[in-house]
Amino acid sequence: MLTNPECKNATCPPYKKRVRFTDAAGLYLEVSPAGSKRWFWKTYADGKEGRMALGSYPEVSLKEARQARYAAKLQKSEGINPVQARKLQKLKTTRIGGDTFKAVALEWYGKQAPQWSESHAERSLRQFERDLFPWIGDKPMADIHALELLTALQKIEDRGAIETADRVLMLARQVWDYWLPTADVQQRNITEGLKKRLMPYRGKSFAAIVEPKRFGELLRAIRNYKGGPIVRTALQLAPMLYQRPANLRMMEWAELDLDGARWTIPSMKMKRTKVEKELGEAHTVPLPVQAVALLRSIQPLTGHGVHVFPGERSHERAISDNSVRSALYALDFGKEQTWHGFRASARTMLVDELNLDPLAIEANLAHVVKDSNGRSYNRTQYLKQRFEQIQQWADYLDKLARGADVIPFKAA
Repeated sequence: MLTNPECKNATCPPYKKRVRFTDAAGLYLEVSPAGSKRWFWKTYADGKEGRMALGSYPEVSLKEARQARYAAKLQKSEGINPVQARKLQKLKTTRIGGDTFKAVALEWYGKQAPQWSESHAERSLRQFERDLFPWIGDKPMADIHALELLTALQKIEDRGAIETADRVLMLARQVWDYWLPTADVQQRNITEGLKKRLMPYRGKSFAAIVEPKRFGELLRAIRNYKGGPIVRTALQLAPMLYQRPANLRMMEWAELDLDGARWTIPSMKMKRTKVEKELGEAHTVPLPVQAVALLRSIQPLTGHGVHVFPGERSHERAISDNSVRSALYALDFGKEQTWHGFRASARTMLVDELNLDPLAIEANLAHVVKDSNGRSYNRTQYLKQRFEQIQQWADYLDKLARGADVIPFKAA
């Protein structure tokens, strides 16, 4: 067996590649002509000799090398390959912060964020930093109990943010799904079942009028709106075109082909993932003759700028989301009808009252439409139907606004 003086004085002649100084049980010190000294432990697998590096001398002393050899032998006796275990440990140490929740969450986030929209990425990171990291961020994933996560989620509920609690639980679930395949021992996803312990959240519901007579009253109120022509025109187009509020208020003159009666919304402005925005097609919205007339009427007022509906303070920016919302409240319809709710109003009455093709309606709403086999329909396949549909819809709205008796169309 080696002694400390022998390790200290061990040398290798210049005519040799290396010299081994054997200790016991497969442990040896390898010395090079340049003077470097390294500890190795002899291993055998499938009848072949291998070795496991245990560090350099004198950084790793003789006593420490023997301890490392003993630990490796113990792993082997338990059926663990010590060489593979060492490699795995090195891989784990490359993750900044180890296996803490914060480290794993940020690693997962870093891989997901490039695929998300900027707003979604910012919101997700903000929710991690505000609602999870302060409570469980520094704890190893394997040591976090479901009750600790539940407590963090209930703190969100305590401030009345029920939807946020639901979203944060979803983020946590994805972090655990990401981490579990690399966990040291078999673990379960501790987020399972926690949703039942939170206050029920069934998604955001936008107030929408779907009863024709009442909707006609709203349309008359809109046409008699005493505010400015910009907001009034946006109010009139909202139920007629039933597009997302952000798209309508940020409509640009360059996107409009009034002669061709169509509005083309660039993919980058649509509600899509970052990749879908970059690779997706533009969304074409057919314009009924009523919409074309409204847009031509406002063109002398705002046609010299970029936006069809510029803000009052700065024509470089579009009107705010609050402009139309406030107008609806001014008309005493704010609690019954939201701007986004016009989409639900149209979707419901187009089917229930006019009995029109739901697939074409969904295409005009810019929803992903799939068949029974899960294949996405191409929205351009419905463009002709959508032109016909939206004209029928605009004519129907005119009748509702006049208060006429509207006889629902029934299929033969």
